[in-house]
Formats: sequence, C-alpha cells, structure tokens
Amino acid sequence: MIDSPMLKHLSGYIGGQWCDADSGETFAILNPANGKELARVPAMGEAETERAIAAARGAVSMDYDLDQRREWLTDIRDALNDEAEEIGRILCLEHGKPWKEAQGEVAYAAGFFDYCAQHLDELAPRKLSQRPKDCDWTVHFRPIGVAGLITPWNFPIGMIAKKLSAALAAGCPTVIKPASETPLTMIALFTLLHKRLDLPDGMVNLVMGSARAIGDTLCRHPDVPMISFTGSTGVGQHLINATADQVKKLALELGGNAPFIVFDDANLDDAVTQLIGNKFRGGGQTCVCANRVLVQRGVADAFTEKLVDKVRALRVGDGMDDDIDIGPLINAAGFDKVRRHLVDAIDKGAEQVAGKAPGELDSSRGLFFPPAVVRGVTRDMDCCREETFGPLVPLVEFDDEPAAVRIGNDTEFGLAAYVFTADADRAARVIAQLRFGHVGHNTGTGPTPEAPFGGMKLSGFGREGGEEGLFEYVEPQTVPRGA
Repeated sequence: MIDSPMLKHLSGYIGGQWCDADSGETFAILNPANGKELARVPAMGEAETERAIAAARGAVSMDYDLDQRREWLTDIRDALNDEAEEIGRILCLEHGKPWKEAQGEVAYAAGFFDYCAQHLDELAPRKLSQRPKDCDWTVHFRPIGVAGLITPWNFPIGMIAKKLSAALAAGCPTVIKPASETPLTMIALFTLLHKRLDLPDGMVNLVMGSARAIGDTLCRHPDVPMISFTGSTGVGQHLINATADQVKKLALELGGNAPFIVFDDANLDDAVTQLIGNKFRGGGQTCVCANRVLVQRGVADAFTEKLVDKVRALRVGDGMDDDIDIGPLINAAGFDKVRRHLVDAIDKGAEQVAGKAPGELDSSRGLFFPPAVVRGVTRDMDCCREETFGPLVPLVEFDDEPAAVRIGNDTEFGLAAYVFTADADRAARVIAQLRFGHVGHNTGTGPTPEAPFGGMKLSGFGREGGEEGLFEYVEPQTVPRGA
C-alpha cells in the first residue's frame, strides 16, 4: 500500500469536504510495475456527481476579480513546484513512467498555472476604440459556469493542469473526473488545493468511479454548460451526441496517429534522437508520440541502423529504479494491443529489426514491453491504421514529397505530426499541407503552456495552452452604451 502525506484522504472532494461513495464501495489502484495494490478509492456515481454539480453551482459568481484568480493560479503553481518530488513519486507508482519523467510532468503542469497567471489580463474587459452607432462598446469575458473536466490516465497531472488552470483563470467552478487507473495523483493535487488555497467551497470538486455514470450525469445536467474531455475519439463522439440537445460547449482532445516524416536531407542523428525522446516518453502511451515513422527511401537503411542502435540501449524496468528509460505499460489490455500490432505487422510482411519476438511477450508475466522496431510497414497494417499507444516503431518508406504528404495525411486523425528536413521551403510546403493541429519542424517536442494545442478532423476541437486556451472557459458579452 502507498504511504504519502499527500494521500491521507483517499476520498472524493465535494463542496470543500472530503467524502466517500454513498454505497461505501471502493476500487483498487494497482502499481503496473508489479501488479500490487497501492490503495482503494471510492467508487462514486450519479448521486455524488449531482451533489458535486450542486456545490459547484453554488460557487458560480461574477465577483472573482482578476487579482483573486491570479492569486489562486500562482498559489497552485508554487504548491506544485514545492511538492514536485512527492507528486512525481505518486504518479510514477500508479502510472509507471520513470520518477524523473514524472517530476518533469509536474513542472510541466505548474507551467500552465504560471502562464494563465501571467496572461490573465487578456480576460479583462476590452473597450472598442471606435464608436459604432454612436455608442461606447465594451466586450466582457464572462465565466461560462460549471465546467466538467474529464482527464485520461497517461498524464495524470499534466492533463488536469491544462484544463483547471484555464477554468480558474475564467472564474469557473469545476467538477473533475480523473481516469480510474490514476486517481491518486489527482487526490494529491486536491490535498494541495485544500491545504494551501482558500478557494470558495464548491469551486473545485472531485468525483471518481464509473466513467459512464459520472460522464452521463455531467452530460445531461443543465447546470453544467461546458465539458472538457481528453481521451478516445469514440468517447468524444458519445459526448457530442449526449450533449447535443442542450448545445453544451465542448473542448475535445481526442485520438492521434502522428506521422514522423524524415526526408533524405535531414540530419539523421538528430532525427533519431528526437524520435527516441518523442516516441518513448510515457512508454509510448501519449497521444502526440510518433505512431508512423516515414523515412525517404534513400536514407532508410542508414536511419534504421542508427535507430536500432539507440533502441537497443534503452533500459526498461520499474520507474522507481535509477537510470530507467521506459516503465511498464498501464495494463494488460494496453500491452496486448501493442503485441497485436507487432504480430499483425509481421504476419503481413514487415521485418522486425529490434525488440523481443511476439512469442516472448506475454502480459500475464508482467507489463514491461521492450521497445520494438519493424520496417517494411504498409498502410494495411494495424499499426498504420490505429493508434498503438506503446513502444512499437513502425518504419514506412516513401519516395518523394507528394508521397510523404499523402501517407502522412492518410488517417482520420489530425493531432500531431513531425517533419525533418534541412530545406526550409520544403518544410513550409509540407507543413501547410498536413492536416494536424501541431506540426514540429526538426523537433519531436509536444505541447507547451505558452502555445495553443489541439486537433483537427477526428482528433477533436478546442485548444489548451496559449492565449487561445485561456479563452476556452469564457463567453464574450458585448455591451454597447448610448449617451
């Protein structure tokens, strides 16, 4: 069992009070590195969610001025930075990613609260310099009201930071539902909020348990005008349908299928280094990591050789151990999906050039999946059509620029992509044609608090980060005033 000063209350949080499930039922949180139980947390549902919404509705107010909101944001930033090591340890234990990487995620999360605090004046009323229709015009940015925030397991503190920072910046109370695999990091955050901030009761609420019961309650409740969700496209589509009759505002970051395109004039050593950092962060369980690696045919052999050398040097193990690069996958279902993609690729003609053979991989013997590389991948293989979400690198060869664009765009998703070329004109042409919300040029870096991030096509809509993200939880109200 986990022991932490930040987990003294293994509970939900409603109206400023820690609380258990009405039924008394709990569910187990497991350490994916060894399968052992870390803790049990309340299995909440409809009734608790309705009370959380009522508490949040009671905290709706237009009186949270910019100075008050800025203080909340900076206090959370400071609390996260002060407790990064312990929050990172909790995150590592329930998610599996290496402890150092987990601490980096906490710093990343703190950055969103810092950015919103630094740019909060963007939400101040704006007066028009013109006087249309002989009136003085002012645009106010009003909080949309209670926001439901639903987060995934792959970034337990990073994903809630993106949403909660902007919601608090707008003055919106929230009802937060974490993933059932990783609620302990969220409880640790609420411990900080409870101890270090003087938030109005009901301003932040935490419910955990059945995704269907909690999500459907948020969807149908008239006092929740907005839901922000990060997760699968299928669930995003359900939210769209379930909220259509109320015309709720949605912010959706959904699935990905990122192409990582390497042209023959690219710096291959740098491209390989960038790919390693991009692909294996979080064990490959990120929505922005390379899912398809497209390499121009003339440099495919050289690129593959360099990549395989680096992949074989990666260390897989318990994230709490020193010098570990890749931790376990989150659960058996995730492990089995990666293995299925590997088997499918080999069965359809791909060549495995790094990693264990499928016959040596069995989720019943543990969730550590050594990184694998396959080349000769074609578009009919599952690893090209689906998001793998694990440490499998499929190499696809292409001949020229039009082919790279065509293959890159050959997906219904449009979240992230990466282009490596020394030719700035080529990069500009290719990037302009790629239908992805985030496109790195000669870098595998993902989102940052200072810039907007979100998807195109079936990867969703809305933005988190940057000034665009700051405006997600407000509604402009235009006020003309006559003489």
